[in-house]
Amino acid sequence: MSSIVKHHVAHHFHDRAQESGSAKMGMWLFLVTEVLLFSGLFVAYTIIKAVNPVMWAEASKQLDATLGTINTVVLIGSSLTVALAVRAAQTNQAGEKNKQIAGLLGVTILLAGTFLVIKYFEYSHKFHVGLLPGTHYFFEGINADNPHLFFGVYFLMTGLHGIHVVIGMVVLTWVMIRSMKGHFYKDYYTPVELGGLYWHLVDLIWIYLFPLLYLV
Repeated sequence: MSSIVKHHVAHHFHDRAQESGSAKMGMWLFLVTEVLLFSGLFVAYTIIKAVNPVMWAEASKQLDATLGTINTVVLIGSSLTVALAVRAAQTNQAGEKNKQIAGLLGVTILLAGTFLVIKYFEYSHKFHVGLLPGTHYFFEGINADNPHLFFGVYFLMTGLHGIHVVIGMVVLTWVMIRSMKGHFYKDYYTPVELGGLYWHLVDLIWIYLFPLLYLV
Protein backbone atom coordinates (compact mmCIF):
# COMPACT_ATOMS: atom_id res chain seq x y z
CA MET A 1 0.00 0.00 0.00
CA SER A 2 1.34 3.43 -0.93
CA SER A 3 1.83 6.08 1.73
CA ILE A 4 0.06 9.43 1.83
CA VAL A 5 1.26 12.87 2.84
CA LYS A 6 -1.31 14.58 5.04
CA HIS A 7 -2.41 17.98 3.81
CA HIS A 8 -2.29 20.88 6.26
CA VAL A 9 -4.91 23.58 5.84
CA ALA A 10 -3.42 27.02 5.16
CA HIS A 11 -3.51 29.30 8.20
CA HIS A 12 -5.89 31.83 6.61
CA PHE A 13 -8.66 29.23 6.26
CA HIS A 14 -10.85 27.97 9.10
CA ASP A 15 -11.00 24.40 7.84
CA ARG A 16 -10.45 22.15 4.82
CA ALA A 17 -13.97 22.72 3.49
CA GLN A 18 -13.45 26.50 3.35
CA GLU A 19 -10.05 26.05 1.70
CA SER A 20 -11.45 23.70 -0.94
CA GLY A 21 -14.50 25.89 -1.57
CA SER A 22 -12.34 28.98 -2.03
CA ALA A 23 -10.07 27.18 -4.47
CA LYS A 24 -13.04 25.96 -6.51
CA MET A 25 -14.62 29.41 -6.56
CA GLY A 26 -11.35 30.89 -7.78
CA MET A 27 -11.09 28.29 -10.53
CA TRP A 28 -14.66 28.85 -11.69
CA LEU A 29 -14.08 32.62 -11.84
CA PHE A 30 -10.95 32.00 -13.88
CA LEU A 31 -12.85 29.70 -16.24
CA VAL A 32 -15.47 32.43 -16.72
CA THR A 33 -12.74 34.80 -17.91
CA GLU A 34 -11.53 32.12 -20.31
CA VAL A 35 -15.04 31.73 -21.71
CA LEU A 36 -15.26 35.51 -22.16
CA LEU A 37 -11.93 35.49 -24.00
CA PHE A 38 -13.06 32.88 -26.50
CA SER A 39 -16.52 34.45 -26.73
CA GLY A 40 -14.91 37.54 -28.24
CA LEU A 41 -13.23 35.37 -30.84
CA PHE A 42 -16.51 33.62 -31.59
CA VAL A 43 -18.10 37.03 -32.20
CA ALA A 44 -15.31 37.90 -34.65
CA TYR A 45 -15.84 34.49 -36.30
CA THR A 46 -19.56 35.18 -36.71
CA ILE A 47 -19.07 38.64 -38.22
CA ILE A 48 -16.37 37.63 -40.71
CA LYS A 49 -18.33 34.54 -41.77
CA ALA A 50 -21.54 36.55 -42.23
CA VAL A 51 -19.81 39.22 -44.33
CA ASN A 52 -17.87 36.70 -46.45
CA PRO A 53 -20.05 33.55 -46.72
CA VAL A 54 -18.74 32.40 -50.11
CA MET A 55 -15.11 32.89 -49.18
CA TRP A 56 -15.66 31.13 -45.86
CA ALA A 57 -17.24 28.13 -47.53
CA GLU A 58 -14.41 27.81 -50.03
CA ALA A 59 -11.58 28.40 -47.56
CA SER A 60 -12.93 25.95 -44.99
CA LYS A 61 -12.65 23.17 -47.59
CA GLN A 62 -8.88 23.38 -47.18
CA LEU A 63 -9.12 22.05 -43.61
CA ASP A 64 -8.66 18.33 -43.04
CA ALA A 65 -11.88 17.18 -41.37
CA THR A 66 -10.42 13.70 -40.82
CA LEU A 67 -7.55 15.02 -38.70
CA GLY A 68 -9.98 17.32 -36.91
CA THR A 69 -12.22 14.35 -36.12
CA ILE A 70 -9.30 12.31 -34.81
CA ASN A 71 -8.25 15.18 -32.59
CA THR A 72 -11.81 15.48 -31.30
CA VAL A 73 -11.86 11.81 -30.34
CA VAL A 74 -8.43 12.19 -28.71
CA LEU A 75 -9.58 15.09 -26.53
CA ILE A 76 -12.83 13.39 -25.58
CA GLY A 77 -10.75 10.41 -24.49
CA SER A 78 -8.53 12.71 -22.43
CA SER A 79 -11.61 14.13 -20.69
CA LEU A 80 -12.59 10.60 -19.72
CA THR A 81 -9.18 9.74 -18.29
CA VAL A 82 -8.92 12.97 -16.28
CA ALA A 83 -12.44 12.39 -14.91
CA LEU A 84 -11.39 8.88 -13.87
CA ALA A 85 -8.32 10.36 -12.19
CA VAL A 86 -10.51 12.71 -10.15
CA ARG A 87 -12.76 9.81 -9.17
CA ALA A 88 -9.76 7.74 -8.13
CA ALA A 89 -8.54 10.61 -5.96
CA GLN A 90 -11.96 10.94 -4.35
CA THR A 91 -11.91 7.26 -3.35
CA ASN A 92 -8.23 7.07 -2.43
CA GLN A 93 -8.59 5.86 1.15
CA ALA A 94 -4.99 5.36 2.25
CA GLY A 95 -2.83 5.95 -0.78
CA GLU A 96 -3.64 2.68 -2.53
CA LYS A 97 -4.71 4.53 -5.69
CA ASN A 98 -1.74 6.89 -6.02
CA LYS A 99 -0.33 4.98 -8.97
CA GLN A 100 -3.75 4.78 -10.60
CA ILE A 101 -4.24 8.54 -10.32
CA ALA A 102 -0.78 9.21 -11.73
CA GLY A 103 -1.30 6.69 -14.52
CA LEU A 104 -4.61 8.20 -15.59
CA LEU A 105 -3.12 11.68 -15.56
CA GLY A 106 -0.17 10.35 -17.55
CA VAL A 107 -2.55 8.98 -20.20
CA THR A 108 -4.33 12.35 -20.29
CA ILE A 109 -1.02 14.12 -20.88
CA LEU A 110 -0.09 11.60 -23.57
CA LEU A 111 -3.40 12.19 -25.36
CA ALA A 112 -2.84 15.95 -25.11
CA GLY A 113 0.57 15.47 -26.71
CA THR A 114 -1.05 13.39 -29.46
CA PHE A 115 -3.45 16.25 -30.13
CA LEU A 116 -0.56 18.68 -30.50
CA VAL A 117 1.38 16.37 -32.81
CA ILE A 118 -1.62 16.06 -35.13
CA LYS A 119 -2.08 19.82 -35.02
CA TYR A 120 1.61 20.22 -35.88
CA PHE A 121 1.12 18.22 -39.08
CA GLU A 122 -1.95 20.31 -39.93
CA TYR A 123 -0.06 23.53 -39.40
CA SER A 124 3.01 22.31 -41.29
CA HIS A 125 0.96 21.57 -44.39
CA LYS A 126 -0.66 25.00 -44.31
CA PHE A 127 2.68 26.73 -43.83
CA HIS A 128 4.07 24.81 -46.80
CA VAL A 129 1.28 25.63 -49.26
CA GLY A 130 0.72 29.21 -48.10
CA LEU A 131 -2.60 28.92 -46.28
CA LEU A 132 -1.61 31.68 -43.87
CA PRO A 133 -3.21 34.79 -42.40
CA GLY A 134 -2.72 38.36 -43.60
CA THR A 135 0.11 39.28 -45.95
CA HIS A 136 1.74 35.86 -45.48
CA TYR A 137 -1.00 34.18 -47.55
CA PHE A 138 0.17 32.96 -50.99
CA PHE A 139 -2.04 29.96 -51.78
CA GLU A 140 -3.76 30.22 -55.19
CA GLY A 141 -6.27 27.39 -55.02
CA ILE A 142 -9.22 29.26 -53.52
CA ASN A 143 -11.49 31.11 -55.95
CA ALA A 144 -12.80 33.77 -53.56
CA ASP A 145 -11.81 37.15 -52.17
CA ASN A 146 -9.84 37.56 -48.94
CA PRO A 147 -9.37 33.90 -47.92
CA HIS A 148 -6.57 35.07 -45.62
CA LEU A 149 -9.30 36.30 -43.26
CA PHE A 150 -10.51 32.76 -42.70
CA PHE A 151 -7.02 31.53 -41.90
CA GLY A 152 -6.44 34.49 -39.64
CA VAL A 153 -9.43 33.37 -37.57
CA TYR A 154 -8.38 29.71 -37.85
CA PHE A 155 -4.83 30.23 -36.61
CA LEU A 156 -5.86 32.68 -33.89
CA MET A 157 -8.53 30.42 -32.41
CA THR A 158 -6.75 27.07 -32.79
CA GLY A 159 -3.41 28.59 -31.80
CA LEU A 160 -4.82 30.09 -28.62
CA HIS A 161 -6.50 26.78 -27.89
CA GLY A 162 -3.17 25.01 -28.46
CA ILE A 163 -1.51 27.29 -25.89
CA HIS A 164 -4.19 26.26 -23.42
CA VAL A 165 -3.47 22.60 -24.18
CA VAL A 166 0.22 23.16 -23.37
CA ILE A 167 -0.68 24.95 -20.12
CA GLY A 168 -3.00 22.08 -19.24
CA MET A 169 -0.21 19.57 -19.84
CA VAL A 170 2.08 21.51 -17.50
CA VAL A 171 -0.60 21.68 -14.79
CA LEU A 172 -1.49 18.00 -15.07
CA THR A 173 2.18 17.03 -15.01
CA TRP A 174 2.58 18.92 -11.74
CA VAL A 175 -0.51 17.20 -10.32
CA MET A 176 0.75 13.80 -11.53
CA ILE A 177 4.11 14.28 -9.80
CA ARG A 178 2.38 15.24 -6.57
CA SER A 179 0.15 12.20 -6.87
CA MET A 180 3.20 9.96 -7.19
CA LYS A 181 4.47 11.52 -3.95
CA GLY A 182 1.22 10.60 -2.19
CA HIS A 183 -0.18 14.12 -1.73
CA PHE A 184 -3.79 13.25 -2.58
CA TYR A 185 -6.35 11.10 -0.79
CA LYS A 186 -10.11 11.06 -0.21
CA ASP A 187 -10.01 14.03 2.17
CA TYR A 188 -7.75 16.16 -0.02
CA TYR A 189 -7.76 16.07 -3.81
CA THR A 190 -8.46 19.72 -4.70
CA PRO A 191 -5.54 20.13 -7.17
CA VAL A 192 -6.67 17.02 -9.07
CA GLU A 193 -10.21 18.33 -9.27
CA LEU A 194 -9.17 21.83 -10.33
CA GLY A 195 -6.76 20.49 -12.93
CA GLY A 196 -9.59 18.34 -14.24
CA LEU A 197 -11.94 21.33 -14.44
CA TYR A 198 -9.41 23.28 -16.47
CA TRP A 199 -8.86 20.35 -18.79
CA HIS A 200 -12.60 19.91 -19.35
CA LEU A 201 -12.78 23.56 -20.43
CA VAL A 202 -9.94 23.00 -22.91
CA ASP A 203 -11.84 20.03 -24.34
CA LEU A 204 -15.14 21.91 -24.41
CA ILE A 205 -13.62 24.80 -26.37
CA TRP A 206 -12.38 22.34 -29.00
CA ILE A 207 -15.84 20.76 -29.18
CA TYR A 208 -17.04 24.18 -30.38
CA LEU A 209 -14.04 24.95 -32.59
CA PHE A 210 -14.15 21.67 -34.50
CA PRO A 211 -17.63 22.00 -36.04
CA LEU A 212 -17.44 25.78 -36.49
CA LEU A 213 -14.17 25.65 -38.41
CA TYR A 214 -14.13 22.19 -40.00
CA LEU A 215 -17.77 21.33 -40.62
CA VAL A 216 -19.97 24.44 -40.85
